[in-house]
Amino acid sequence: MVSIPDGLESSDDRTDLGKDIELVSAVMPGELMELIAQINSSESDRITCLIADACVGGALELAKKMGIKKVAFWPQVATQLALLLKIPNLIDDGIIDSDGIAIQNQIIRLSPDTPAINTTELSWSCFSDELTVKIAFKLGVVQVLKAVKSADRNICNSSNWLESGTFASFPDFIPIGPFLASNQLGKSVGNFWKEESGCLTWLDQQPPNSVIYVAFGSHTIFDQNQFEELAIGLELTNRPFLWVVRENTTEDVNNAYPMGFNERVHHQGWMVSWAPQQKVLSHPSVACFISHCGWNSTIEGIGSGIPFLCWPYFADQLFNQGYICDYLKIGLGFNKDDSGIIRREEIKNKLEQLLSDE
Repeated sequence: MVSIPDGLESSDDRTDLGKDIELVSAVMPGELMELIAQINSSESDRITCLIADACVGGALELAKKMGIKKVAFWPQVATQLALLLKIPNLIDDGIIDSDGIAIQNQIIRLSPDTPAINTTELSWSCFSDELTVKIAFKLGVVQVLKAVKSADRNICNSSNWLESGTFASFPDFIPIGPFLASNQLGKSVGNFWKEESGCLTWLDQQPPNSVIYVAFGSHTIFDQNQFEELAIGLELTNRPFLWVVRENTTEDVNNAYPMGFNERVHHQGWMVSWAPQQKVLSHPSVACFISHCGWNSTIEGIGSGIPFLCWPYFADQLFNQGYICDYLKIGLGFNKDDSGIIRREEIKNKLEQLLSDE
């Protein structure tokens, strides 16, 4: 395993997604070409096929130039990729413009057997400023389309069971997933942060089907107001909760909890910086999953058979919420107030609704 520079320094702000996309697209192909050329200078170890994330389209273009077989890997929900292939139709029909900006507010459904999505929730349109939306569309969508169309094969982290309608309508998509690490593995592989496995001992001490598991992946960032509303909302449930709080969960790196919160929930909640998620989700004490709806978390939750409370942050997570709530009907979404905040009362009420016996 080798690393490839992405153009960002260790001190750079990696929360600026527009800048991240531009730098990765500009820097990584050249670095990858140098690596492949170095490896192929040997007669014994030559690269004959390149499998690359479809979002890193420059890698697949490079493979074409170097005469190497190329396979595009799609790690997200396959229906999202199918939607991207329909972008030219959306532009021709006047639903979005050539920069990806929605012109019409309407529901899109590729087929009766696929989830619907609103044009306001397209994966690239989740950013607050129009310039970033345009950058995300150009580099995160247009380049993906180019890569997928030029690939010799397109493989997806999904299965016919999860998305039968999509794979029936798009037979060129090859399902090879879902990729889930076995719960039988003795140690963690491939995590951004060290897992705090002590939370499993805490779960052992909780009643069956009682714990609210809260995790928002590796990218979600809350402002202080929303972070405090979430904390108080969990406290108000009077239910045990396990909450994953990364060191950069809030805009304030110190993750300032509401005054007195830690003392009040000492016997109710357990906060960790990272959790062994599959083991947590399969634990008999866990009742539900408050999730950002990343695709990996989505398939892990589905596989564990527990209901969701959906709190998407950006990109395909918006689509995944619809997949969970409207298509599979195994979860609920939250409603924001006029200022865009999910309030403590909404959190408490939705949890009661999800976990009630009615």
